[in-house]
Amino acid sequence: MISMFFAAAAKPLPPVETVHPWALPTQASTFAESTDRLYYFIFALDLLFFVLIMGAMLYFMVRYARRSPGQKTSSITHSGVLEFWWSVIPSILLIVIFIWGEVDFLRQAVPPQDALNIRVTGQKWSWTVEYPDYPDARFTSSPDEPVLTMMVPKGRPVQLTMTSQDVIHSFYVPAFRVKRDVVPGRYTSLWFEATRVGEFNIFCTEYCGKDHSKMTGVLRVLEPEQFASALLEASKLVPEGSETMEQFGQRVAMRRGCTACHSADGAASTGPTWKGLWGKNESLSGGSVKIDGEDGLNYLRESMLNPTAKIVSGFEGVSMPSYQGQLDDKQIDGLIAYIKSLSAGQ
Repeated sequence: MISMFFAAAAKPLPPVETVHPWALPTQASTFAESTDRLYYFIFALDLLFFVLIMGAMLYFMVRYARRSPGQKTSSITHSGVLEFWWSVIPSILLIVIFIWGEVDFLRQAVPPQDALNIRVTGQKWSWTVEYPDYPDARFTSSPDEPVLTMMVPKGRPVQLTMTSQDVIHSFYVPAFRVKRDVVPGRYTSLWFEATRVGEFNIFCTEYCGKDHSKMTGVLRVLEPEQFASALLEASKLVPEGSETMEQFGQRVAMRRGCTACHSADGAASTGPTWKGLWGKNESLSGGSVKIDGEDGLNYLRESMLNPTAKIVSGFEGVSMPSYQGQLDDKQIDGLIAYIKSLSAGQ
């Protein structure tokens, strides 16, 4: 529990409301209030017993301090009544905490039948969110800056089915008081019901590599009647207004999670950097390719749709998912324009 609350301070986003720095995060789910009550109950017990034990120690140190070198300790026998109560009282309190926690755990373990299903995939270092009931809706967080990662309706149960493509991650929404490990090779799940409209932080709370602290996201809660239309509108990836193709391509890269593996500034990352890629003579595991002209365009397109066709030397062990069916021609053109712009002036 302590790690959950400390994780909320890793990379703060604009909160829904201003809270005291020592206060717990905003309560925004049906689980939050009961979780906080248990937390405060345990904290109050800790404080009470700390005061009692430390106070008794200080009192005995003063009351029974040795007054002279020749003073001898008096004969002390044990008290069966005292030993009984200092064993029974803590045992009763521990049973209360266990039952309280078990009841809350069971509530959080069994999702309602009518829950909205959402699929979550963790990878270094981003979250990918998909909606089976809305095939066109797909979001990917970005390690470069907080971006919209998930949308849910207020007042409706939501069940997340989660897995990882690489290492163990942990999905955590502080305002909802829900957290669950995301494990490669298996599925885990959690559910929640949001109780207030707004934007809330998403964090990874399992150390997963050098950019673990950047594995953040934004969860947006909407009124139920606004959810479906807002989800479909936010899922659209088309050029907007006076947006250039390079700007559109940068937005596609962030939304689809490309920036999680490909840096735009030449920094080493999971995949080859895009900085200076256009015009480069790239070395491949089975030859080389000049990323320029028609061959360069075809190579970049093929790398997005069939990433295992030509693998860059030094990245043979890296697994990149195919974006076949996830990127249309306009989005691919935008990505290529953005990649080309990163080589301009070199």
